[in-house]
Amino acid sequence: MVGLSPQISMNLPTIIQGGMGVAISDWRLARAVSQLGQLGVVSGTGINRIFTSRLAQGDITGDIRRALSRFPMAEPVQLMLDRYYVPGGKNDGTPYKSPPAYSIHPPKFLDQLTVVANFVEVFLAREGHSGLVGINLLEKIQMSNLAALYGALLAGVDFVLMGAGIPTQIAGVLDKLARHERVLYRLDVHGAAPDDDFQMSFSPEEVFPGIANLVGALKRPKFLPIISSVVLAQALLKRSEGSVDGFIIEGPTAGGHNAPPRGAVRLNARGEPIYGERDLVDLDKIKQTGLPFWLAGGFAHPVQVQRALAAGATGVQVGTAFALCNESGMDPELKKRVLKTVMDAKVDVFTSLQASATGFPFKVVNLEGTLSELALYEARNRICDLGFLRILFKKEDGTLGYRCAAEPVDDYVQKGGHIEDTFNRACLCNCLVATAGFPQHRRDGYIESPLITSGDDLATVGHYLTPAKTGYSAEDVLNYLLS
Repeated sequence: MVGLSPQISMNLPTIIQGGMGVAISDWRLARAVSQLGQLGVVSGTGINRIFTSRLAQGDITGDIRRALSRFPMAEPVQLMLDRYYVPGGKNDGTPYKSPPAYSIHPPKFLDQLTVVANFVEVFLAREGHSGLVGINLLEKIQMSNLAALYGALLAGVDFVLMGAGIPTQIAGVLDKLARHERVLYRLDVHGAAPDDDFQMSFSPEEVFPGIANLVGALKRPKFLPIISSVVLAQALLKRSEGSVDGFIIEGPTAGGHNAPPRGAVRLNARGEPIYGERDLVDLDKIKQTGLPFWLAGGFAHPVQVQRALAAGATGVQVGTAFALCNESGMDPELKKRVLKTVMDAKVDVFTSLQASATGFPFKVVNLEGTLSELALYEARNRICDLGFLRILFKKEDGTLGYRCAAEPVDDYVQKGGHIEDTFNRACLCNCLVATAGFPQHRRDGYIESPLITSGDDLATVGHYLTPAKTGYSAEDVLNYLLS
């Protein structure tokens, strides 16, 4: 029976810092929150690109190389340094060397790179304190998840959070990876027949021969799926291949990707999806599971935190307030500009049905100089070179292909995609990497533009600001929420 382990019944956080990608929830933010007694969370989404970019910028502080020195195997680490590290940092305008996109049969070096990148992020978040650290991943980004999870386990991660899908396989994967066992992962494939069984595998001993004997058994982290309905919670409890240790219940006001409304989609005058009573989660039924749960989306005020606790929640997850604090991984200049819109009362957050190639609603902060501007969107040549959000599809000959609704339109249609799916799709991969301060410089001189996401309650961060105080810390957020 899926249940609550004795370990998790103690020392549960009231505040979970949202795991915002790409690299907005980086190790510095997670460590700051964890040191203050709450759950700091790093984002594992696209972290191999961030890792190689930090090396290309010269790792001036030495943090990345210090973490690399603690990885249990030196040879693959040296290969990564040889390929990506640029002493003193690359020249401005020189393109970053990006890792290849994942496929169902990734090269060994790509799996090694993903493992190491996640190890580094979690190691640095855990360094120097005894607080709890989690990692956030997306079920939608399936092909890199096995390597990412193994890297996090090697670094001693305490919690795994996962949303954007129904992650029934993850709990069982964690059980096996903690024992360094080979794991299989069933993949979502468009056009697959009911009897098709497309899987990919990850074997720690094949990727890092001898690692099990070198490090011994690993701690199995607690697993918290991110859900939006009682039905999903019940499905996970019934179908999960291992223990589920609690839930994060995320409402449609949260930033990033949202679950679509239940039932027929209705739009408001701005073209945003309208959520109704069917999208509310019955907390009494969640409490019947006997598992701890946290509420997310619109809990940025201490009164809301107390209401969540009174409703039976263990606590809340907060993203937006942390995304704009001093320690977050957002590009500092972008952060200043967003905070200025808050101070000037010019905040505009739009829930787009088209921005994300996943087809999920995605919240966009309308801000000059970002891809939220139509002129900048239209000026960008469509390219898919990172491929985090590529989907698998079954070809007529039975083999697998890869496509993304944000790739060049002709390529997408040639691969069997519908042209209407490409309208107004943004390349979230490149945009969000740029938001973290690592925009790709194209050889034709084009520099990838950022795109910012936040919750609907962005304006509430104004609480932390005054004309004399134009920034704030993670500690400020926690002190306010717990006041």
